[in-house]
Amino acid sequence: MKTQSYKDLIVWQKSKQLVLEIYSLSDNFPINEKFGITSQINRAAISIPLNIVEGYRRRGPKERKQFFTIAFGSGAEIEALIDIM
Repeated sequence: MKTQSYKDLIVWQKSKQLVLEIYSLSDNFPINEKFGITSQINRAAISIPLNIVEGYRRRGPKERKQFFTIAFGSGAEIEALIDIM
């Protein structure tokens, strides 16, 4: 079954949910981390669905893979930041 939109991708749907969960989690971080870890983890979270969308819209498989790889890296960044906290 061919997807009609990036919104049909389960990975995009899950990444969107992750953004909501990370934003909710980061609301509880110490106030002195507002411009540090809080900002970094929120940017990493939002990067995942945005890179999935950009990769989905690219024509060539090499370009597509590049954006999906960046999204995967942002997930690893979130994991590391949670470990630090």
